[in-house]
Amino acid sequence: MARRGGGQTYGFPIYCASGVPNALVVAALDTSAGAALSPDPVLRMGTEEQVPYRMAVHPRGDGVLCAFPNGCRLFQWESQEGEGPDNIALRADQEALTELSDAGLQLAVSFSGEGSILATGGEDGHLRVFKWPSIDSILEEPDTKTSVKDLTFSSDEHFLAVNRSSGPCRVWDLKSAEVVANLPREAGEIFGFCRFSNLTDNSQILFVTAMQGDYGKIISWNTTSWTRIGSNKITREAISAFAVSPDCTLLAIGTIEGSIIVLSSKNMRALVTVKKAHLGIITTLAFSQDSRTLLSTSFDSTARVTSIGSPKSRDRDRQLASVKHAKAALSECGVLCE
Repeated sequence: MARRGGGQTYGFPIYCASGVPNALVVAALDTSAGAALSPDPVLRMGTEEQVPYRMAVHPRGDGVLCAFPNGCRLFQWESQEGEGPDNIALRADQEALTELSDAGLQLAVSFSGEGSILATGGEDGHLRVFKWPSIDSILEEPDTKTSVKDLTFSSDEHFLAVNRSSGPCRVWDLKSAEVVANLPREAGEIFGFCRFSNLTDNSQILFVTAMQGDYGKIISWNTTSWTRIGSNKITREAISAFAVSPDCTLLAIGTIEGSIIVLSSKNMRALVTVKKAHLGIITTLAFSQDSRTLLSTSFDSTARVTSIGSPKSRDRDRQLASVKHAKAALSECGVLCE
């Protein structure tokens, strides 16, 4: 057999690997191009050997909090000469967040909607809630038996819901720093993500994702009585990401198979489904401020934007679908009547 060109035998095993360099990447959203991400990053900041694991952007522009395996670091925005997204930069603030710099891996990090509170939940089970930017402690709960999986603030910054690797969803009153509810699981349920959402009457609802057997489901809870008011099976794929749109009309889930489903928060009807949107597990979902686009990221090192459309266009599409269904039903009836 002819020897392959360019080959060489060394007489010992050779191991090699190639990976994506660790970095924080900022991309621009081009709405004129059908809601597409800029082909080249606006900003790329390498983090050397530190792997960025979780990230929270302050809603009032007070930097970006990034969770690394050994702790958290704050990166401040800086403006360079000129205008536009191409003239921004990030600078590591070495003096900020010393309380979290060696706190270990934080699996959940989040600012409240107004940016006045920061909450973090660790792989070691330690829950920490601070005032921002003073970093004065509001509450702290060590728990060595479970890890914090997810946490979320209510829009009025009154409540904090926390999901752990086992047990109920625990709701804290941030004014009294006391637990006000332990939301129980039903048989076979494993809670995943949690998000508060506002209703049209200005009341709030809490959504919790769960796996139960082969199904991924979304459970809804009344935030006055803390009773379960709904449970809907959504997918047969494990849920790996969850988001609520800013206008509170949409929910989105990502799965370990790389699929995306966008649903109406009112009736849990699927509005957009993208199978295999990514080749790997979806790690993050985030809606744009106008709730018309959805950003998703994945373990396959890709990010994509899915267009959702305006509420009017979504209503029009549903009406057209209903008309088509009605015409099909009438046509079938006509054939049968003949």
